Amino acid sequence: MKLIMIFKYINSFRSYHSLLSISKTCSMNQDKCYFRYIKNLEMVNITFLFHVKDNVRQFNLSRKPSESLEILCNRIATNVQKACNKKSKKKKHDIEQEIEVNIYDNRNNPISKNCSCAELFSYQHPILKISEKRYDILLNAPWIINFKLPKTILMGFPVYPENFETHFMERRLSVFNWYRGRAYNEKGNEVSDMHIQWEFIINSFYYTPTKEDIGLKLKLECIPVNTNSIGPAVEFVTKSTVEAGPGPCPFESRHAFTANKLKDKSFRCVSYNILADLYCDSEFAHTVLHPYCPPYALHIDYRKQLILKELKGYNADIICLQEVDSKVFNGSLKTFLECDGLEGLFYKKAKSVAEGLACFYRRERFKLIGDDNIFLATALKNETCLKSIWSAIKDNEPLLERVLDRSTVGSATFLQSTENPNEILLVGNTHLYFHPDADHIRLLQGGIIIYWIRELQKKLIKQHPGKRVSLILCGDFNSVPSCGIYQLYTTGVAPSTLPDWVSNKNEAITGLNLTQDTILDSACGTPEYTNFTQGFADCIDYIFYEKNNLKVEQVIPMPSTEELKTHVALPSIVFPSDHIAIISDLQFR
Repeated sequence: MKLIMIFKYINSFRSYHSLLSISKTCSMNQDKCYFRYIKNLEMVNITFLFHVKDNVRQFNLSRKPSESLEILCNRIATNVQKACNKKSKKKKHDIEQEIEVNIYDNRNNPISKNCSCAELFSYQHPILKISEKRYDILLNAPWIINFKLPKTILMGFPVYPENFETHFMERRLSVFNWYRGRAYNEKGNEVSDMHIQWEFIINSFYYTPTKEDIGLKLKLECIPVNTNSIGPAVEFVTKSTVEAGPGPCPFESRHAFTANKLKDKSFRCVSYNILADLYCDSEFAHTVLHPYCPPYALHIDYRKQLILKELKGYNADIICLQEVDSKVFNGSLKTFLECDGLEGLFYKKAKSVAEGLACFYRRERFKLIGDDNIFLATALKNETCLKSIWSAIKDNEPLLERVLDRSTVGSATFLQSTENPNEILLVGNTHLYFHPDADHIRLLQGGIIIYWIRELQKKLIKQHPGKRVSLILCGDFNSVPSCGIYQLYTTGVAPSTLPDWVSNKNEAITGLNLTQDTILDSACGTPEYTNFTQGFADCIDYIFYEKNNLKVEQVIPMPSTEELKTHVALPSIVFPSDHIAIISDLQFR
């Protein structure tokens, strides 16, 4: 397994010291000094714990690799001395004696102070002494930069370390210990985290709270490990206690149809618009778009718990998501689904939009052999395969102004079956423009996507002779079955006579016929609803598949209309999105 090196440089060195404090109660941390050489930032980070009077203080330093050990030792001495003097003055004690700092090799011979910080990394087991305190120096030990636990903890929904960032760590070797404890004493007074009596629960990357945890706080202790060493333990305590949760969710009934993972020639595909947080986190969303949904249930911290439990229960081999916040992908989806055997790729929307598409695949069943993505507005003008479309609309100025202003993207992920190596899937994903008067723009975008995907498919066939390349195209197309996109994909033709082309008379498109030669079908058919809000409800999400190469084995039943209306509309306390996941089991013919 490759070393995980995930860095988020946040305008200062602070993020690379440690956003978490290393555990002061873990004895393994108190006799170690940790040196980490971050080569891409030309930085050496040093962390150690030191007793200052009755307290244990964490010291963090960032130095240039070229800096001499003499300067480093002087800096350490100055920082420790300052802390000791400050503490002494507060207690009206005499000033502490002068701090002396030296670095030795593993035979207790002083290392030349002309040696640079970078050169220290060539030594085996060096030693740091701060006055009489001796530390074993660990070089590039596995390190946890950052993680947190959700603010909302629900019984029955998985809890996991979010925004998990590390240096030099291998997750499969590392230790994740979960504890629970009472946040209030018998008199009802709140207990500080350091005085909670913690009870060990389980060693696991994530934990699903039970009814015994309701009203309790959780603590996660992480001990990073790689094949060479063990890093310092870090801890995080939940800010709130475990809550009872919303009760049974309709997606849990759907899990009865997806309880088993598929194998051989069969694979399960999910497409799901998970409702980006940036479209929920506003007064407009709370009062106009989704006034029927309690504010807490619109919060991403709540909805994430439902989304992750829902996705995990589908046991899917391929998951295509739309409206994925980049921070949700990096901090939650990728982290959580990776431990369930799924690898993910993210394709951000163009311009400054902070959401986009994601494609996850089960690594035991598929091998990633490549991927591509397209910004539709740019591609329309530049891609050779789109020349016929561009020629037909390039003089329509009102249309162009609107089309070229869209941030719509498409993605293509190339997956080779591990059980059937001669089978390659080209998995497309997109989310088309939403506006009610824009059927013409959506049909244009649908044409751009399928023309581009077909070109990629032809290239893959040439690059992999003897292999069969089959097409799957998922997405939120914002287009009902009676519109032109469905006709283009399932019949191969969208003639110029379609009413879609004149959905906005000022931008009407004339004389454009779209054709494509890969006949697709909708794997889930045309359910009554895939999107269900108070203002709009219809079928607009699809998993299109290549009929000649693939066949449908099972379509996972959709929630009933009664379930959708229980809390007026979606999202709700039991539906985390305004869309419903569509799921189909497909098979290579």
